[in-house]
Amino acid sequence: MVMVLSKQPLSGAMEIQNIEHPNIRTQLKAENIPTGKWGEFAYQYRLDFSKIRQIGDYQIRWKGQNLGKVKIAKTPYRGYQEDLLAFMRQQRCGYNPYFDVVCHQGDGRLFFAPIPDSSFYDFSGGWHDAGDQLKYLITSSNATARLLLAYETAPEQFADLSNAYGQQQANGIPDILDEARWGLEWILKLHPHPDWLIHQIADDRDHAGFKFPHQDNAQYGWGENSYRPAYFATGTPQGLSKYKSKATGVANLAGRSAAALAIAARIWQQNGLDDAFAQRCQQAAKTLFSLGLKKEGFQQGNSFLAPYRYNEDTWTDDMEWGAAELFKLTAESFYLEKAIHYAYQTKDSGWMAQDTMDHYQKYPFMNMGHFSLHSVAPDTVKKDLETWYRQNIEKVLARGQSNAFEFGVPFIWCSNNLLVNFITQVLLYEKMTDDLLYHDQMLLHRDWLFGRNPWGSTMFTGIPRDGESPFDVHIPPRALLQETPAGGLVDGPIYKAIFKKLIGLTLVEPDEFAAFQNDFVVYHDDIGDYSSNEPTMDGTADAIFLWSLWLQPKN
Repeated sequence: MVMVLSKQPLSGAMEIQNIEHPNIRTQLKAENIPTGKWGEFAYQYRLDFSKIRQIGDYQIRWKGQNLGKVKIAKTPYRGYQEDLLAFMRQQRCGYNPYFDVVCHQGDGRLFFAPIPDSSFYDFSGGWHDAGDQLKYLITSSNATARLLLAYETAPEQFADLSNAYGQQQANGIPDILDEARWGLEWILKLHPHPDWLIHQIADDRDHAGFKFPHQDNAQYGWGENSYRPAYFATGTPQGLSKYKSKATGVANLAGRSAAALAIAARIWQQNGLDDAFAQRCQQAAKTLFSLGLKKEGFQQGNSFLAPYRYNEDTWTDDMEWGAAELFKLTAESFYLEKAIHYAYQTKDSGWMAQDTMDHYQKYPFMNMGHFSLHSVAPDTVKKDLETWYRQNIEKVLARGQSNAFEFGVPFIWCSNNLLVNFITQVLLYEKMTDDLLYHDQMLLHRDWLFGRNPWGSTMFTGIPRDGESPFDVHIPPRALLQETPAGGLVDGPIYKAIFKKLIGLTLVEPDEFAAFQNDFVVYHDDIGDYSSNEPTMDGTADAIFLWSLWLQPKN
């Protein structure tokens, strides 16, 4: 489905012409959409391409004018999953294969731990969060689990092009498992004792401009390019300056990390990859889940200079997910009972029922626990899990009835992350139920990611390789090397009211999309816009799992 925006009414059919074979032409009637308007464009039309089956590139023409191009392909997503994985490697901390440097070996000096402040432990590794170089267990635990689920969903679709360091040399292991292990090893480091968990490395003092990772000029009290703070998860409000989190426990991080480690133990055991590593993962998953039981509640991110942080305030979904994965791994009924218990505490809660929320308040942006539990739950529980997924889907779709794009995701910060997770939830609901009721509307949301939006841009850097995609993104390679690594999912459109209130945000160049903005929502392909044009590590990892669902062979 293609959208056409116009300042004047369009009458008559549109011609769709195959560029390589100009004699292949189709006449399509543009369907007028009376719902609302977007920016300067008072008229909106829908073109249905479903009857065109010949693959190729097509030009849309109306009364002699070329309106734009469309590609029709059999497998439009195949191959790009490697770009997304390459973006994850570009985010690595420790040894970074993109820059070919070793960085942040001073991670980190502990705070709030049951030992003297500033004590050093080795917490090197993991991934930088986005265009900055902070590291969070909040996002990394989810990202690691999504990579593992992607492998389980479509194992044959992921290549072996790189070694464990991310260098271009095959090592006999699919690259997605190499990348997942990078995250797993960091999670294991952050849990050095059964009752210890570290949730964050560094803070927003990092935001001192773009920098190479091995030349970090941020000042934490030990000089440039030196030690960085490591925050111990106490489950209580934290902060080293006036800004304090609202933490109440650690179960969100403990449950989610337990899920990632349990999935890893299953994969490494079943595939005979590394039994010792699998045992480490299984043991850590159990102790983390126990820690979550002892300290129910949520741990939030910490900030120092500004009030911005990850405001997660949910945790029962994570404990459900951890328990379900541990039951699949161990077959111990205790974990199944706990998974069902937490599922009924969670029900349909999450962002999909809301028009807005604080930054990362309802994270992860869909409940993977319901899907994980569904395959092992009693039939009565299965029905409830399906109902909760369905209720959330319908709430998003109802919100979409207010605009011509039928887009139901709220334009809060990281709206693309929400969008990826909504699409994922619909696809998982279809796997759970074989119900395709929402499939066509899911496709409309999918196509938003690939250019069926007011700006005509995809939301992944370098995808497609010959199309309009984010280029001038808020990330060090763009600023320092004038390079844009492919495969990163950018934050996405944001409410103008939020955009105008953000601190330190200034557009660097004239807005190329000025004609396509409206009074409520904006998106800028501008390195100065960290709110809509910054690729995120965890959003890209979520998209890799989504990609695996697209790549999964159809029965």
